[in-house]
Amino acid sequence: MLGNSDTLVLGIGNYLMGDEGIGVHVANRLEQMNLLPEGVTVLDGGTGGFHLLEYFELYDHIILIDATLDNNTPGTIRKIKPRFATDFPPAMSTHDIGLKDLVSALQILGKMPKIDLFVVSIATIQQQGIELTPEIEAVVPAVMDHILNLLAEKEPFLAV
Repeated sequence: MLGNSDTLVLGIGNYLMGDEGIGVHVANRLEQMNLLPEGVTVLDGGTGGFHLLEYFELYDHIILIDATLDNNTPGTIRKIKPRFATDFPPAMSTHDIGLKDLVSALQILGKMPKIDLFVVSIATIQQQGIELTPEIEAVVPAVMDHILNLLAEKEPFLAV
């Protein structure tokens, strides 16, 4: 069910451009696992943009996964808690402006959800291909583990 005010795991990227599509790869694999807690929805957000605005308005918590060209070693995973457009890494691959503009729009509307952004450093934006490079493919399980651990933290604590 969409828009249950819980958590949305949103993979961002162009699936057809190699490592740039890591967010989509991770989202698809998480969805296939079928082990996510109740109240978690997974979405392939493609290349972002304003068509995602409605999802940001419907959920209290968004977990984004995206590639970044930040000059770190390819496969470096970082977790960022962006509250403003300027909190995004300086080179958020091919959809940089879309996500930053989306965050700015949410701020103007006063509808900013809690956002956790997992970025994976990539070396280049490949022009074609659905396969991830070996360096990036190797970190997909770790990105998935980080997301699952973050979701586990959301589980309510029940006192006995």
